[in-house]
Amino acid sequence: MNRQELVNLIKEKQSYLCIGLDTDLHKIPRHLLSYPDPIFAFNKAIIDATKDLCVSYKINTAFYECMGIRGWESLQRTVEYIPSGLFTIADAKRGDIGNTSTQYAKTFFETYKFDAVTVAPYMGRDSVLPFLSFHEKWTIMLGLTSNEGNSDFQMQQMGGEYLYEKVLKAGMTWGTPDNLMFVIGATNDPAQLAHIRKLVPDHFFLVPGVGAQGGSLQEISANAMNKDCGLLVNASRSIIYAGNGEDFAQDARAAAQELQREMVEYLEAAFADI
Repeated sequence: MNRQELVNLIKEKQSYLCIGLDTDLHKIPRHLLSYPDPIFAFNKAIIDATKDLCVSYKINTAFYECMGIRGWESLQRTVEYIPSGLFTIADAKRGDIGNTSTQYAKTFFETYKFDAVTVAPYMGRDSVLPFLSFHEKWTIMLGLTSNEGNSDFQMQQMGGEYLYEKVLKAGMTWGTPDNLMFVIGATNDPAQLAHIRKLVPDHFFLVPGVGAQGGSLQEISANAMNKDCGLLVNASRSIIYAGNGEDFAQDARAAAQELQREMVEYLEAAFADI
């Protein structure tokens, strides 16, 4: 999916919601455990209930890899089931020397046919560039996360700049707004979100942390939206585990619908200013 297709999808659906399928076998409704593939059965029900409300699904590969081959099979069934035209993200946080990164990129872009993959840039440009070489595929590079440990490295100053600022600036020289996004955590300070948007005016941000982690959709939208929206706001647990009974998918839909309706308001304001 190219950038214009993504922007058009956001405008058409009046949504920039990304739903995270961080599916934990120990958290899904118990009645699904009798299915041949409980993880896929859960994901299928969530997708069926929410596909008209979101523009993207993000699959956190850790929740699948931990189950070995069965988990990978569930992942493949899930990504193949997601309707064509929605933006698919492999949240894998890969990053290694160039030839290894090339194989990681082939895994997620060719074998599983995701639109995007998250990448950790600690090893530098040669660990990121292989992902950026794929046509109409997206690399989503860690920028500024909002976990407790972000102060260990990301918020350390180097030559008058925070390390995360150096990472963002370097990334913009490796990729373009057409193939590179940045992960920016939702629970960062609103002023910091605004600062990052000024630093990175054109690239899309994948913003995790809304919902269970307490990130504010209003603050994110007010401080980090650009002329093309420029945001994929991810919610995982607050949507997929909104209910735990037979009607869990309807509860997930209600939670997703609440976010999407709020997004309509922010999109109307943003596009009205163009």
